[in-house]
Amino acid sequence: MATITAALVKDLREKTGAGMMDCKAALEANGGDVEQAIDWLRKKGLAKAAKKSGRVAAEGLVAVAVSGNRGVVVEVNSETDFVARNEEFQSLVRTIANVALEKKADVEALLGTHYPGGATVQEAISNAIATIGENMNLRRAAELQVHQGVVGQYIHNQVAPGLGKIGVIVALESAGKADELATLGRQVAMHIAAASPLALDASGLDPAVVAREKAVLADKNAGKPAHVLEKIVESGLKTYYKEVCLLDQAFVHDSGKTVAQAVKEAEGRVGGAIAVKGFFRYALGEGIEKQESDFAAEVAAISSGQG
Repeated sequence: MATITAALVKDLREKTGAGMMDCKAALEANGGDVEQAIDWLRKKGLAKAAKKSGRVAAEGLVAVAVSGNRGVVVEVNSETDFVARNEEFQSLVRTIANVALEKKADVEALLGTHYPGGATVQEAISNAIATIGENMNLRRAAELQVHQGVVGQYIHNQVAPGLGKIGVIVALESAGKADELATLGRQVAMHIAAASPLALDASGLDPAVVAREKAVLADKNAGKPAHVLEKIVESGLKTYYKEVCLLDQAFVHDSGKTVAQAVKEAEGRVGGAIAVKGFFRYALGEGIEKQESDFAAEVAAISSGQG
């Protein structure tokens, strides 16, 4: 029997995105032949897809797709970052975004929507799980549309056109020049990626978040007269809004003005009034509890026959 080295397992994992133990089993079943092991994994993948569904998928890609006055952002997760560099996975995520742009960016509706080639989006994901060998899921999707204007876009840590680790879309309503609006939209989207606003303005914040901030301010200044405390809390909230509300934030491209002021100044170039109607910012894996893994330890364990 051929010796299955850690280097062989690592090579197969990089080529297929499959799990470490699956790669080891594939190599053992095929005498250490990597190409035959790849085919073996592809054939066995469907039978194991269901078993993979319980594994944490916190890597993957965020995709943005925009056409004129409509744009979408989607997040498709995988188990490892290896898969994000897999062209087949990239094609899957990009196509899902395009389907969402054409149809509707709602996860449940999207999963049952026709996928180019005859399957549904859900079936396309299942097929990718079988082929690539990792759990995957369409985690979320959102869309923005304006009657007149553009949807600006930006991808941070881009790994391929329209695909990366952070995706932003922002809707600008205006009857002005589309090219100037698109330039402004990209600048505002870049700001959103960097500054992570929670809402467009104070009215869009979760009341519970505001209440919690008020409580913190009140506790920090406990013991002061009521009329003084009220002013301190009010002032503290204004400062908080400047930190978390898009239109109140200092513009990353010119910190001497707020985003609202920068948009207002752009109206001259655009040739019309501009209203920022909304935005979505997706950061890959945010809110998912990731499992920490030590790749070197996994390889060592396999080498010693413990895996």
